[in-house]
Amino acid sequence: MRTAFKAACWLGLALLAGHARAITVFACEPEWAALTRTLLPQATVRSATHHLQDPHHIEARPSLIAQLRNSDLAVCTGAELESAWLPTLQARAGNARVQNGQPGMFYAAEQVELIDPHKGGASAFAGDVHAQGNPHLHADPRRLLTVARALAMRLGQVSPAHKATIEQQLPQFERDLNARMAVWAQQASALKGRGVITQHATFGYVWHWLGMSVVADLEPKPGMPPTAAHLEQVLAQAKAKRPMAIVVAQHHDPKPARWLAQQLGGTTPLRVLPATVPDDQPGALLRWLDGLVSELAQTQAAAKP
Repeated sequence: MRTAFKAACWLGLALLAGHARAITVFACEPEWAALTRTLLPQATVRSATHHLQDPHHIEARPSLIAQLRNSDLAVCTGAELESAWLPTLQARAGNARVQNGQPGMFYAAEQVELIDPHKGGASAFAGDVHAQGNPHLHADPRRLLTVARALAMRLGQVSPAHKATIEQQLPQFERDLNARMAVWAQQASALKGRGVITQHATFGYVWHWLGMSVVADLEPKPGMPPTAAHLEQVLAQAKAKRPMAIVVAQHHDPKPARWLAQQLGGTTPLRVLPATVPDDQPGALLRWLDGLVSELAQTQAAAKP
């Protein structure tokens, strides 16, 4: 009887451990929602934005305030990407767990070195710039891996009951990402040194990672809509330097890029790509990076000599 009682107790404890309360996570962007779900599938994750939105500028809606109020952890990019709306959410949510400096507030940009810091500081005349550097770091798998390791540690701190799961999921993500990076390196070998015309620094880490360059930017200043005079300058640069493609994000207005492609007479193709994961489920980050590299490699292969 005593043995049976002990066995029942151990079974009960195991069941309780297996059904530990899943933490609730507020992700500012879908890439961090996808990474959180990869590391802790049991987590309840809500993303404040999706791939067709500009994460610089969204409305601090009551629904987002309510979501942040009820969250155990917030995972955001930082580096001023969400400065127009996240502080408002934090203030109105009144959730001490997700305030700056608390374990429940995680910024991906604080885990890695950013490219292209703006040394002149931000001002109304400088445009939508970031003093700390380009915040769109999820587009570099090397930095993404560093963030994943830091986020896994923070998830284990906030949710110790799920630490064993996190410690299993992280190595698997590392293996999957490293395997894909070897494939991407081979696919993208011909892209090194090629130039593109782009809009904003949305894909800045892609160019940095793959050894590509930016011939011109459709924006006269970061975050400012293209003007007719500036587009004429970009057209002249494109004719002189013959970029591989015009690459813009799906959340940007495609009309300036289409105009430029038309003016170039079809010699420079236009590629409209998602700036982040179209879905935020486990594996979404690898699928998204797969798509970016494949699209660029195919564009290069089809380019006229």
